[in-house]
Amino acid sequence: MKALMSVGALIGVVGLLMLIGMIFGVVPSNTVRLVEGYMPMQILSELAVFVAGFAGLSYLLNSMGFAIPRFWQGVLFWVFIQSYLKFRVYPPIPFSVRAMYGTVSMVAVFMWVSANEEDWKKFRQPIINVLDANTGFHKALRTMYLILLPLLIGGFSFLSMKPSVDEPIELRTVHPAPPASTKVHGKTYTLQTSQNPFRVNLEGKYDQEYSNKLIVEQGMGRLMAPNANPWDEKAEGYLKYVREGGEIFFQNCHFCHGDNLNGRGLHAFAFNPIPANFTDPGTIAQLQETFIFWRVAKGGIGLPNEGFPWASVMPPWEQHLTTDEIWKVILFEYWHTGYYPRTWD
Repeated sequence: MKALMSVGALIGVVGLLMLIGMIFGVVPSNTVRLVEGYMPMQILSELAVFVAGFAGLSYLLNSMGFAIPRFWQGVLFWVFIQSYLKFRVYPPIPFSVRAMYGTVSMVAVFMWVSANEEDWKKFRQPIINVLDANTGFHKALRTMYLILLPLLIGGFSFLSMKPSVDEPIELRTVHPAPPASTKVHGKTYTLQTSQNPFRVNLEGKYDQEYSNKLIVEQGMGRLMAPNANPWDEKAEGYLKYVREGGEIFFQNCHFCHGDNLNGRGLHAFAFNPIPANFTDPGTIAQLQETFIFWRVAKGGIGLPNEGFPWASVMPPWEQHLTTDEIWKVILFEYWHTGYYPRTWD
């Protein structure tokens, strides 16, 4: 039993050291990678391991005569949960969500410390000591709490209600209505009727159903469909054009949009807002290919008035790429993310 508790204590100490390292920026939050698609279960498993570790650590300290009072065990464990959610989980969880989890974890702590009458007495005893103020120390604590709590609550309420002097939020349309047509390299494209000339079947005819069967699968992560490897030397037609689009993307676009097309490129965080995340179902999955063609060709500066004040630094790629290269890049973006372009129907 003691050996088992010793292992648990070791896990608890390692967990605490890693979390402290994450808080102070010594240990990156992605040191132990959160697996896409399994993050909730992974977080619950990690917390379960930490609970076992802290139980072992508490047992060993108690056997050595350094017992931690039950009240402080509950408080410290709740603080650990909040710190874990803030510094371990990436992308960061919004404060409102952390507050919700904090409330749930506080209820769990209260259920734990009130599981039996003896533990409940141990937990509430420090609170009763301060309220009774039978000693000079507890009397000083009670006086301090009576002064600080109203100040903290009043200050928080004041800051929440204080009028803001910040400039108003930009009222811009993220996906503004496109024009009826756009002119690129001297040729006019009617957006509602134009098609990606490289989305073709083996016979060289435009065929979205055919290309949809060859895109990356969305199932367990993003995996290439069987017999649909664009980087196969024998790949022809649609898959060959996807490969060429990928080469153009990684030569020009990945610096901002990222290697995984998630908007987390090398230069991404120099911009506000950061570049579009193509893996988000709210971006290219909701748009037509011709809309993307217009946006890529004209860049941020080509947005219409409802897109202003325009917060897009994307250059007008028609000044750097040919029309065919733009279409191929779009083809690669849809293939890589596993999304189908919307139609105008």
